[in-house]
Amino acid sequence: MAATARTLTRAFTRSSPAATSSSIRSTARNSARFSLPAQTFRASRRGYASGAEPAKSNTGLYWGLGAAALAGGAGAFFYLNGDALTTKKVSGPFVPTKADYQKVYDEIARLLVEKDDYDDGSYGPVLVRLAWHSSGTYDKETKTGGSNGATMRFTPESGHGANAGLSHARDFLAPVKAKFPWISYGDLWTLAGCCAIQELQGPVIPWRPGRQDALAAACTPDGRLPDASKTQDHIRAIFGRMGFDDREMVALSGAHALGRAHTDRSGYDGPWDFSPTVFTNDFFKLLVEEKWNWRKWNGPKQYTDNTTKTLMMLPTDIALIKDKEFKKHVVRYAKDSDAFFQEFSDAFVKLLELGVPFTTEERFVFKASE
Repeated sequence: MAATARTLTRAFTRSSPAATSSSIRSTARNSARFSLPAQTFRASRRGYASGAEPAKSNTGLYWGLGAAALAGGAGAFFYLNGDALTTKKVSGPFVPTKADYQKVYDEIARLLVEKDDYDDGSYGPVLVRLAWHSSGTYDKETKTGGSNGATMRFTPESGHGANAGLSHARDFLAPVKAKFPWISYGDLWTLAGCCAIQELQGPVIPWRPGRQDALAAACTPDGRLPDASKTQDHIRAIFGRMGFDDREMVALSGAHALGRAHTDRSGYDGPWDFSPTVFTNDFFKLLVEEKWNWRKWNGPKQYTDNTTKTLMMLPTDIALIKDKEFKKHVVRYAKDSDAFFQEFSDAFVKLLELGVPFTTEERFVFKASE
C-alpha cells in the first residue's frame, strides 16, 4: 500500500497542476464508483462543491494525493474484503410448514394418551365436537360464521346451549396453544378434531391451515347449530344453510359414533353405541338393527335401546330413519364401513373449511401415532 502511494506521488509531482487536479478527481471518482459505498462518494463530492477552488500549491497537491491514496487504499480494502459490505439478512415472519403442524398434531395425540381422566374415556370425542360446533355456524348467504374466527372464545357464543361443555375441550388445548403460540385458535381447534378422529381409529382427515382469529364482535347468533329435539325438517334447514346435501347430512351425523351426552350440558344422557372412544359405523348399524323406545325419565325426550337400555338416540337421530331419503344413506353406511369412512371424511373436510379464506390449495395428511 505504501509503495503504491509513493509511486502515485512521484507521478503526480511530474505532471502539471491542472493535469494533477484532473487526474486526482478522475482517480477519486473511478475508485469511489467501483469500490466505495454510495454515501462515501456523495460526501466527497459535497466537499468539493462547498469548498473554494484548491490553491495551486504543494499543500493542495499533497492533500489531493492523500485523498487519492486513501481512495485507492479503500478500494483495495473493499475489493479484497468483500464481506465488509455484506449485511446480515433480516429474517421474515415465521411461516409454519407441514412438519410444524405435525408437531402440533403429535402434541395433541400425546395429551390424549396422558390425560385419560375424562368421563367419556377420552378427550377425543369432545375435541371432535369442538371442531364440529366451531365450524357448523357457517351461513352461506351472509358468509358469516364457520371455523374462521374461533369466536366461541367469547360470550355470548361460548354460552350458547349447543356449546355447553365445550370449555373442557378448549381448556384441554390451552397448553398446546401455549407451546405453539403461532397457530390460530381456529386452526388449532379444527386440527384437534382431525387428530382425535384419526387417533380414535377413524378415517384420515386431510387438513389445511389458514384460519384467522377474530374479535368478539364477530360472534354468531344463537340457533345456527342443530337442535337435538327437532325432526328432519330442522336437520335440512340447519345443514342446508351451510350447503350440504342429504348424503352429507347423514354422513356428518355419524360423528355420534363418538362420545356420549351429559345431563349437565345438553340435558341428555348416555352413549350412542358400545364403543364411544372408537370411530366406527356402529351408530348406523344400531339405528337400523335395534328397536328404539322412548325413555321414561325426568329428562328431555330421548330414545333408549330395547335390548340393554343403556344406549340412547336423540330425536334428530331417529329422524334419520323416519325420513325416506335419509334412511337410504343410513342403511348404506350400516352395510359399508368403508363408504361411511370416505364420505364422512369428505363431508368433515368441507365442514371445517366453510368460509375460510385459504391462500393454498394444499391439504396436509398427518401421520397418526403408533
